[in-house]
Amino acid sequence: MTEEWPATNVQEYSVSDLSSALKRSVEDQFGYVRVRAELSGVKHAASGHLYFALKDDKAVLDGVCWRGQAQKLAFRPEDGLEVICTGKLTTYAARSKYQMVVQSMEPAGAGALMALLDERRKKLAAEGLFDEGQKKAIPFLPGVIGVVTSPTGAVIRDILHRLNDRFPRRVIVWPVVVQGEAAAGQIAAAIDGFNGMEPGGAVPRPDLLIVARGGGSIEDLWAFNEEVVVRAAAASQIPLISAVGHETDTTLIDFASDLRAPTPTGAAEYAVPVREELLFSLTDTGRRLALQKQMLVQGRREKLDALGRALPTPSDILGMVQQRFDDLCDRLPRALSYIARSKESALNRISGSLTPGRLFQTVSFQSKGLQVLGARLGPAFDRSLTTKSEKLTSTGRVLDSLSFERVLDRGFALVENAQGMPVSMAKDLSEGDRVALRFTDGRQAAQIVGGGSVGPTPAPIKQKKKNAPKARKAKDNLLQGKLF
Repeated sequence: MTEEWPATNVQEYSVSDLSSALKRSVEDQFGYVRVRAELSGVKHAASGHLYFALKDDKAVLDGVCWRGQAQKLAFRPEDGLEVICTGKLTTYAARSKYQMVVQSMEPAGAGALMALLDERRKKLAAEGLFDEGQKKAIPFLPGVIGVVTSPTGAVIRDILHRLNDRFPRRVIVWPVVVQGEAAAGQIAAAIDGFNGMEPGGAVPRPDLLIVARGGGSIEDLWAFNEEVVVRAAAASQIPLISAVGHETDTTLIDFASDLRAPTPTGAAEYAVPVREELLFSLTDTGRRLALQKQMLVQGRREKLDALGRALPTPSDILGMVQQRFDDLCDRLPRALSYIARSKESALNRISGSLTPGRLFQTVSFQSKGLQVLGARLGPAFDRSLTTKSEKLTSTGRVLDSLSFERVLDRGFALVENAQGMPVSMAKDLSEGDRVALRFTDGRQAAQIVGGGSVGPTPAPIKQKKKNAPKARKAKDNLLQGKLF
């Protein structure tokens, strides 16, 4: 048995009728309003419309500024900015909510949150937490990267994907909440926890930290403005990259970190280089090094060849010495003859001018001097002759050591053609030519067979023995005898 509802005279409305009635009531009652509030969650849509929230310390009012009015604004709306908006209230039936359609907007100053943020920034800066001199260098290629972020958001996937594309590294994720009252404590604990790891432990200590979160309003990102987070980032001994929000979002952890990335993906790009670029650079450097080595060796070889061409040949060095020796040998007999003739002429002039009596006196007077000079002349001549002889012997030894005959003593042979001229090039001989091979102990005849092969040994050619040169007679004593 079904229960019947009692009959009533209350008018029934459809949802659309009721929503339209509410819309008319709100627009009629608040057709023109002027609201002073703080902007939050500002969003510039692709269509050109501007969506945001107007709030104070007790309530929040959604707002929208259509494209035509948004393009006429004299400033760019940002989160935390206190503004004065003029427009009307209306309802959005699709979501059962009311909102303000803003027709004009003008800045009224920084909001409460921005004022608090600015005051906190100045306080921490005065303590030296933002000093550039304390910032640490980011390692070129960290082995382990620690990431402080939410494990379920798109941020960690973007970071891992970018690292895998550029240069895969080991990543350790410390999961935290990135929004709400508990977020600041968990983020600070994660930074301190990574720094507290011992090197070489079961879990490797990271070489680099990344603190990341996606975009949002100033309220959503407020955990990264808390003092506990900023102080933990500034005290971190591990280099730290902050990647909170989008490029236009700025939090206090960005000032305390060693490097600020515009986005979480950008943090991954700052963390590691591109592996393919490194391989290309390494290959190119190796190629350039090999080329420089080749050019260096070639340059040194050319320089050595040039220096070798500038050096005189052994024949040139010996030729000058031999020429001087020959010149001295040629001049020595003439000089001795000239001196002897000069002395003889002087003696004849002196003897012709002397009379017998004067001669006797002169001779008796000078005989003693001649005896003294004669006694000195003999040893002096002997010393001079000994010195010249030793010098001649020394020069002869040098000439003999540089002679080609000493080369023959070491097992080499001198090839002479039929005319008795030395042969130094194989192309100067033809098959059938007869040659003489000069060794250190004599000569042997040979015949060129051609082709570089060695044929049967020809019969030896008998040579007539040369008569040994007669020994020169010993020279007479060059000393002049006594005059009387």
